[in-house]
Amino acid sequence: MALNSLGRFVPEVFNGIKRTPYNSAALLTPGGLEYARPVKIVRPGEKKLLSGLREAIIASGLKDGMTIATHHHLRNGDNILNQVVKEIDALGIRNITIASSSVHPVHAEIIPYIKKGVITSLECGVNGPVGEAASKGELDCPIIVRSHGGRARSMMTGEVVVDVAFIGAPCCDEYGNMNGYFGPSACGSLGYSHVDARYAKTVVAVTDNLVPYPVCPVSIPQTCVDFVVQVESLGDPKKIVSTTTRVTKDPIGLMIAKYAAEVIRASGLLKNGFSFQTGAGGTSLAVADNVRRMMLEEKIRGSFGSGGITGYFVDMLEEGLFETLLDVQCFDLRAVESISKNMCHQEISADTYANPFNCGAVVNRLDAVILGATEVDVDFNVNVNTESNGYLLHNTGGHTDTAAGAKLAIIVAPSIRGRLPIILDKVTTVTTPGENIDVIVTERGIAVNSKHEDLKKELIKAKIPVKDIHELRKEITQITGVPRPVEFTDDIIALVEYRDGSIIDTVRRVKE
Repeated sequence: MALNSLGRFVPEVFNGIKRTPYNSAALLTPGGLEYARPVKIVRPGEKKLLSGLREAIIASGLKDGMTIATHHHLRNGDNILNQVVKEIDALGIRNITIASSSVHPVHAEIIPYIKKGVITSLECGVNGPVGEAASKGELDCPIIVRSHGGRARSMMTGEVVVDVAFIGAPCCDEYGNMNGYFGPSACGSLGYSHVDARYAKTVVAVTDNLVPYPVCPVSIPQTCVDFVVQVESLGDPKKIVSTTTRVTKDPIGLMIAKYAAEVIRASGLLKNGFSFQTGAGGTSLAVADNVRRMMLEEKIRGSFGSGGITGYFVDMLEEGLFETLLDVQCFDLRAVESISKNMCHQEISADTYANPFNCGAVVNRLDAVILGATEVDVDFNVNVNTESNGYLLHNTGGHTDTAAGAKLAIIVAPSIRGRLPIILDKVTTVTTPGENIDVIVTERGIAVNSKHEDLKKELIKAKIPVKDIHELRKEITQITGVPRPVEFTDDIIALVEYRDGSIIDTVRRVKE
């Protein structure tokens, strides 16, 4: 084991691969060349359209020990990963790694296949039952959790090599041109799939809406696609929306949102050319609503909104508050409708959005980002991966990427959640390092990182309740008491990567 710069012991080798301990948010320096997929040829007259997933898996040459990927543009409505794993099992293939962009509760169906040895490792973050089962020691399946930018980086560098990518294509022709804008499973942006189309050895387009050649507009072109298969359904687009993608009605959440918007105003960043991103949580979206009102009142025209796009950002675009939306994933059906018809609502890849090892990601151009947390600590470190019970229940998403790139990274969270304090001496798991977090906003007060003394003075001048983070923690724990630490075994079930691939923390099995 090695001690990283945040005082976390991380393994030097995990799942047979040597690992680099996290040292600094300043990022490792990359070297070498980009990974390249094999050169191919499709001669005139050759067909790509196959009869179904089983024939595509056979045609791809998928064998024991290989890696597959799918994508979560339909979020909890996705049906592709479950279908693919079922067919892989039926073909007798074993020891498969899943390197999808994310795993959601709907994918609990893969748990029996993990126990059976069909799936033996996960190179992706997990939301819900799969992570919970791993935390309880019910699965022998090492997990690597990456941010969206970190996933793009890992594929570009060849750290993760995907043998077969199954890309859900809501609108697709028989030669593989596709977009996510139209069809019964329309999900909008296909941003997470672009890196797979570029780097996976074999790409299979999976569609429930086969249309005449050529598809227009094209998000992913025919030149990247080996095979096309038609299935009955990709999933349920209504389940793109979850309870975390609606504005909160909770009074505490609304108070936090008001404070956070005031922090943005006090920072001096809210002016013409402003760029902005929120997470998908209800409080984060309430911040967006407050910022929208401020922009209308002060006649501010922003530059762009980015990340996972919701109807709230679509409204701001149509009201002229932003010039452009840069969309890696649509978070609701309003955003899906917008991207299909508004040229200023632009699809971007996860590489463009957040990869730290390219010539400049969108997150580097952000002024302010609003993010959530399951825990924060007095060093401003943030946990979004594990809950207070120690279970691995959440993927990192773009949390680490946007916090690193934005000029102002604000965490919004209630001071008490489920009778437990949100601010601790040490978080259970470090997802995002404190040096990338600028402000923590709760309903009981606002803590400002010591690197922003000028902002702290401006907030105090505006009569916003600024408190030292140690005082804030003390005030909260006087109400809740100090929670009993979760007990863990020595078994490491997952590593949490920083966006450059270094290991920022581990997740261990919970002692039941």
